[in-house]
Amino acid sequence: MSDEEQRREAQSERDFEEQVRELLAEDAYAIRPSPVPYPAIRRRGVVERRRRVAAAGAALVTLAAMPVGAYALSGAGRGGDTATTPTPSVSATRAASPTPSPTSSGPARPATARQLLDGITFEQAADGLEDCLDFDRSGAGQVRAADPGTPDDYRILLAMRSTGDSNAPDDGMFVVAVREEPAQQAHLICRITNGQTQGVSGFADDTDVIPDEGPVFVNPNVGKLYQQSVIDRGNWKLPFRWGVVGTVEPSVAEVRVSYGDSSSEAALDHGFFVASGVLNQQVTVAPHIKGYDAGGRLIYDSDDDKYYQRTLP
Repeated sequence: MSDEEQRREAQSERDFEEQVRELLAEDAYAIRPSPVPYPAIRRRGVVERRRRVAAAGAALVTLAAMPVGAYALSGAGRGGDTATTPTPSVSATRAASPTPSPTSSGPARPATARQLLDGITFEQAADGLEDCLDFDRSGAGQVRAADPGTPDDYRILLAMRSTGDSNAPDDGMFVVAVREEPAQQAHLICRITNGQTQGVSGFADDTDVIPDEGPVFVNPNVGKLYQQSVIDRGNWKLPFRWGVVGTVEPSVAEVRVSYGDSSSEAALDHGFFVASGVLNQQVTVAPHIKGYDAGGRLIYDSDDDKYYQRTLP
């Protein structure tokens, strides 16, 4: 081997090692964020409880997903319109064996048609949610395998195409749903590729109220909806369908989101906002979110939110 070939090989190895270190650093932050000064310590505790399930298992599922449970985009759906109150269960412990679930009438529909994107029908999203719950119930999801509930426990918030990257190859679809309970709201994000569930992540919103928390909140676990793998930093696959899901207080009448060269007026759905668009340029800054009251007054700006991560990894 010539000196030039040896030099190129050594450079290639260094580049690969750098990518691995960046990926590990990203995952390490997801599991154990850097400490913050008081008074942000208490707020960080709430955020960490909100992401406790995803941090323990969902990040690993994304890195090493095990396809279980087939899903076809065509065919009759099992969706319905009735939502019932489920039994609370947010356990990350694998079940010894799958627990049979009662026949489901299907999840509730999203509030607007703008929450079903890229030609995905409600019936297809409902079928996807059911297969994702079966995947999670088997223990493969590592989220709440003991009892993820049934589709009629949920309301679908968003269904959109997912863009493949170096960490999660092949295009597919995301289904985002919320499981409502009297004192808790549990969320589920599922990715389906090539007709199979690739991974399920979930997290719960705590009822703790922080005095300086804004009227709009984006849970840190939904970042996978608007960014590609850190391995592909600076070289995203474009065009890229992105989405943002978060909660809003009753005082919020409108939410606007801008991201790179795209923008979206969010749909409001029972205390949630759902925004989406198509990105045609590489970005390094996270979506910019603004909330307005009924009079059009700006009452939230993510640029002023000390808890919002404004830059991408």
